[in-house]
Amino acid sequence: MLRSVELKTFVPARDFELSKDFYQTMGFKRGWADEQMAYFSHGEHCAFLLQNFYVKEQAENFVMHLLVEEVDAWWEHIQAARLDERFDTRLIAPQDQPWGIREFMVFDPSGVLWRIGQNT
Repeated sequence: MLRSVELKTFVPARDFELSKDFYQTMGFKRGWADEQMAYFSHGEHCAFLLQNFYVKEQAENFVMHLLVEEVDAWWEHIQAARLDERFDTRLIAPQDQPWGIREFMVFDPSGVLWRIGQNT
């Protein structure tokens, strides 16, 4: 029988140090890191690898989707952290989507789009 343990993606970073700070401020826990990569997680099942690698076209077409239990609590945390001001990024307020998710959007300092949502 085939079983999966974990799926992680490699997220690009134009400014590696700035991006590491951004993700910690966003609420992710940084695990190990070296000059080329950093491991970030939230809870038991959400993790990604931030890489010290950047191609503009790739980063600006990169989308992460994070499904959470309380999207409005995440939105409040993001606003309280002033991610948009501190990191010169964009935020799009929560909206109910026709596919049954309430979500908001956060762009990271490299242009990566995060769609953070909750099933409705």
